[in-house]
Amino acid sequence: MIEHETIVAAARGWLGTPYHHQASVKGVGCDCLGLIRGVWREIYGSEPEAMPAYTRDWGNATGSETLIAAACRHLVRLDDVNEAAPGDVLVFRMRDRGVAKHAGVISALPRFAHLERDGPNEPASMIHSQEGLGVVEIPLGRWWLRRAVAAFRFPDKETFVPLLKGRVASKASRVG
Repeated sequence: MIEHETIVAAARGWLGTPYHHQASVKGVGCDCLGLIRGVWREIYGSEPEAMPAYTRDWGNATGSETLIAAACRHLVRLDDVNEAAPGDVLVFRMRDRGVAKHAGVISALPRFAHLERDGPNEPASMIHSQEGLGVVEIPLGRWWLRRAVAAFRFPDKETFVPLLKGRVASKASRVG
């Protein structure tokens, strides 16, 4: 089983990487999707599918939820964004009635009063890549939470096996 701390540590390893549209190279450049792709590679080895070129306005003309569809193919969708925990991926709709076009990794969630023995409350935060800032860890406040439309969890390594051409499939769905 992949520990949430492993995912958060992998994402934090990208902090300071400059923003670069369509890129996914730690320390060199990435966009929000490139960060998720880079964390995937650190955990699983190769990416599950080849990434087609995309423009900054992708999905606007067709209204296609491309980012959510891709996440559904490779990550485990949670029933509700409120189920998300550190290490999970949140997908955001930046405009009302727009397509979901941004993603980040939750890095911390507040501890509740009954868990005080674990230490002081830690503010909610996420790691993402943003134009002009690069990969940063920021507070996950109301502004972001209002825009969160889907939450995903990285699958267990034991559940997925690499197939030809970097594709990933569940052991349960493999033939043979």
